[in-house]
Amino acid sequence: MKQKIFVTATNTNIGKTYASVKILEQLGKQGVKIGAFKPIETGVDNIPQDALKLLEVCQKYNTNFKNLTPFDITSYTFTLPAAPFSADSKGIIDIAKIREKIVKLEAKCDFLLIEGAGGLMVPIKKSYFMIDLIKDLNCQTLLVTPSHLGCINETLLSIKALENRDIEYNWCVNLYKDKESFNTTTKPFYDNYFKKWNYLDKLVASY
Repeated sequence: MKQKIFVTATNTNIGKTYASVKILEQLGKQGVKIGAFKPIETGVDNIPQDALKLLEVCQKYNTNFKNLTPFDITSYTFTLPAAPFSADSKGIIDIAKIREKIVKLEAKCDFLLIEGAGGLMVPIKKSYFMIDLIKDLNCQTLLVTPSHLGCINETLLSIKALENRDIEYNWCVNLYKDKESFNTTTKPFYDNYFKKWNYLDKLVASY
């Protein structure tokens, strides 16, 4: 049965690619025919590095991805390290083409991981945001949240945005910053507010 998941985060540099690679590795080791797609990548000088990391994992476990390049698992790349709307100075992004690429990649795998750019409200078009793409693709979503001081606000706002759009989601904390203080500044609230939550590594282990 074909499955796909959209990996997003509360912001940029939170760990989307790190989480995506871990999930792909975990499923690949189980014999799942994995695939990956990075619809839009900005800040690209030559080779889209996020797409390259995803592709290298897929090529280890799925022969259908062996002859693909990073550009085969992206729809649009831009040089400017900014939101897609800003990086796309010529306005070339076409959501229909992103959909078409997904269909082609889904044919090569049983599990397709789609990695977003930035956070949920990052603009792709003037009135079309990353969360709109997630909704249109009807994807199960994984929200990766940070562990630094102030992350509670970011996490709750992102979760509320997903719930307001009726998007099915799971979420986890990527414990990579303020590790020592997280247990006293953030974890007590999460433990009391949420019935259940996971660290990224523990969630990945459950796949």
